[in-house]
Amino acid sequence: MARPASRLSSFAPPKAQRVLPPLLAASLLSAMGVLAGGAAWRESVTIDEVAHIGAGVSYLQRLDLRLNEEHPPLPQVLAAFPLVLRGTRADYASVSWTISGRFFPAYLGQWVFGEWLLTHWNDPVSTLRWARLPMLAMTLALGWLVWLYAGRLGGPSAGLLCLGLYVSAPVFLTFGPLVHTDLAVTLFALLTLWTFAEVWQEPSGRNVARFALALAGALLSKFVAGLLFLAFAAFALSTRWRAVPGQPGARAEARAWRRLRWRATLRGVFGAGVCVYLAYFVLSWNQPTDVLYRVGHGALAVPLRRLLMPPWLYLRGLLLFGVTASRPTFILGHSYPHGVFFYFPVLLALKSPPGFLGLLLLAGLLAVAVRRPGGFAAVPAGRALHFRVLWTALLVFAGACLLSRLNISFRHFSIPLVLLILLLALLPPLLEGLGRTAPRAAWSLRAVAAVLLLGSLYTALAAYPYYFPYLSPLALGRPPYALVNDSNLDWNQALPEVQRFAERHGVRKFHIDTWGFTDTAVAVPGSEIWNCQRPAEEDAGQWVALSANMIQDGHNCLWLMQYPHESLGGGSMYAVRLPATIPPPGSPGGPPLPSARREFLGASPEMRLFFQEIARYPERLPKAFEEITAAYRRANEAKAP
Repeated sequence: MARPASRLSSFAPPKAQRVLPPLLAASLLSAMGVLAGGAAWRESVTIDEVAHIGAGVSYLQRLDLRLNEEHPPLPQVLAAFPLVLRGTRADYASVSWTISGRFFPAYLGQWVFGEWLLTHWNDPVSTLRWARLPMLAMTLALGWLVWLYAGRLGGPSAGLLCLGLYVSAPVFLTFGPLVHTDLAVTLFALLTLWTFAEVWQEPSGRNVARFALALAGALLSKFVAGLLFLAFAAFALSTRWRAVPGQPGARAEARAWRRLRWRATLRGVFGAGVCVYLAYFVLSWNQPTDVLYRVGHGALAVPLRRLLMPPWLYLRGLLLFGVTASRPTFILGHSYPHGVFFYFPVLLALKSPPGFLGLLLLAGLLAVAVRRPGGFAAVPAGRALHFRVLWTALLVFAGACLLSRLNISFRHFSIPLVLLILLLALLPPLLEGLGRTAPRAAWSLRAVAAVLLLGSLYTALAAYPYYFPYLSPLALGRPPYALVNDSNLDWNQALPEVQRFAERHGVRKFHIDTWGFTDTAVAVPGSEIWNCQRPAEEDAGQWVALSANMIQDGHNCLWLMQYPHESLGGGSMYAVRLPATIPPPGSPGGPPLPSARREFLGASPEMRLFFQEIARYPERLPKAFEEITAAYRRANEAKAP
């Protein structure tokens, strides 16, 4: 049975029905651009951006992928385009570049190279803003896809509902404009899943080409895109248990139907592999191939080494990604040695607007209550296959998040979150189905849905410009630093707030316990890195600043919260007035005893001082790397028995 016209347009003239939804969508995306861009405009460089921006510029200027190998290059390249066009300067004679010709020194050198590119060789403010501009454009492009696909699943009302939830999600307003990989892989993963559904609906050459390009974009954005292959397999298996529209019923015909589509999928995968190979081949054109010395050094071996560099670089980066895929985590006031299964469900509740959570609950209840009255189907027949692909992919990506040992940020839940938002495209059709048997209840629930959507939009406006530390009312008034950590709270972006505080209070020399590696003196002139667990006598009576991450997780500094303090950046950082006399360690009101101290990222000695030292004096990089290597060797020898 045909679906009735959407409530959005049932009383509007035909021309308005065509024009109004795109205008409203454009307005929502424009508002997101203003909110997300305006928030990012005020922020300092975040931790990962230091490495990503420097690496991206070097990829385009030198065609050399030595930096930041633990991530594929596409997001960095996109961010670097405007910088290279503007003539951003990088010194490739610096030791931070020359030492990075080898794999492990490059992991260290990338931070120094990125720091100098942002803060010494170029203007730090304009360089950062130009690098973030393509990422903001990508964020809006993802929003446009959400609107487009949701509209195809559930009609114009569904498109605007899902877009409204996307543009008001604090996680996308936070990370959308930043130079990192999660937003990019989310964009291309969604494109890949939709075009994969198109291939299985109609395995034409055009659909295969689109699928190949989208998959290549995902694989070039983040290594986690490999989960897409599990999503493809999960969907294909689901067609064995329950057929999708257009699938033959007879076993032999169904087998031939699936075989044809698997062949088309494999052609797309092969095309994506070629695109990834070519991207790595071009971007590594000037990179030395000495690492493949075992291939040989003759006239034939050198070209062969060049041809083998792309797969070598991709697999080596994938290996480093795997090695670093387990880290300690912190949630609800407790630390864990690695990720825990409830991490992302808790963050979904704490970091999402109440309106979004309410709509998820409403849609779930309606899906159970509405039993296709009168032959009504919530999913249009032409999109049932797409819907199947999306929800099977949601199970795969959400399951991977629950099982992951790397739980450090809600941004790593971006793909499941976008898929959840898209599945809410079924809410308007479900309400239409309910309206056939219970029109009054349907009208009331439409009003509830509208209020919840408006509530989400209000949340975005009310939280501006401090989206990083946003927590929903489900936090029950508890301080954010007692619930979450890392980039869920502070990612070194609030240093300009510290500088504004210093100007207001006439503080000339600020001690900062910061969550990051960068030199704080760039954003806060005269500042120095400080450890809130080890205050000196001369600190007494002074203003100090610290990241909220250092209060309970990175360091053990709850003792400071009993003294006069002021929240900065919406709660990402705090300025604290130390007492005139600092009590001894372990005494009431004093810093912790040495046995109760915690170190930033669990590293000892102080990692931040180490990075600040080599950032200020890059010529010390070779010696620093030798010291790290020797320490690592000694640690392994001590564990050997």
